[in-house]
Amino acid sequence: MKSTVLIADDHPLLLQALAELVRSAGAFEIVEASPDGLQALEKIGSHQPDIAILDLVMPNLTGLDVLRNVTERQWPVRVILLTASISPQQIEEAMRWGVWGIVLKDAATEDLIECLIEVADGNKWLPEKIVRQIGAVADEQPAASLAACLTQRELEIAHLVAQGLSNRHIAEKVASAEGTVSIHLHNIYRKLDINSRARLAALVAREAEMGS
Repeated sequence: MKSTVLIADDHPLLLQALAELVRSAGAFEIVEASPDGLQALEKIGSHQPDIAILDLVMPNLTGLDVLRNVTERQWPVRVILLTASISPQQIEEAMRWGVWGIVLKDAATEDLIECLIEVADGNKWLPEKIVRQIGAVADEQPAASLAACLTQRELEIAHLVAQGLSNRHIAEKVASAEGTVSIHLHNIYRKLDINSRARLAALVAREAEMGS
């Protein structure tokens, strides 16, 4: 059975090209193509597609706005953001709201197909350039191991944050309340002297790289 996909971009030619590219993969069915964020949100609500590919910058609502609304409404839609460029702050916000993938517009078309396939299989997908961008923020962080600073539960939550899971999804994973996860996250930030999910993800990634 094909995964259903909604795409949204305010450039008509790119929207058409996206639709053709997604269809060419053979495993996906386009259920809607929207020219702006507000219409995309409305169509996501009515169609409930498996995956939504959203341009980061769109009229009315941005891709991040739509992602936030999807997460707050607890719709089971996996959001992929498509963008020419993205700041560390936007990456952090996207991860906080549970983005499933980020694809850069200057990347090869194979990247979008690979991302779609991975997300359809239930996996998060980020390009190497974005991973490096996240990792760069860890340069000034202390070298002490996470295990030496955090409790076992905090360490578990840190790794789930690094996978891009939202607090709600982390709570489901660890069988805890979302408020309890928020408290753990606050304690993690305090212990590591950081203030964002992106920095935490960078520390987890750096430690994994050092241990490999």
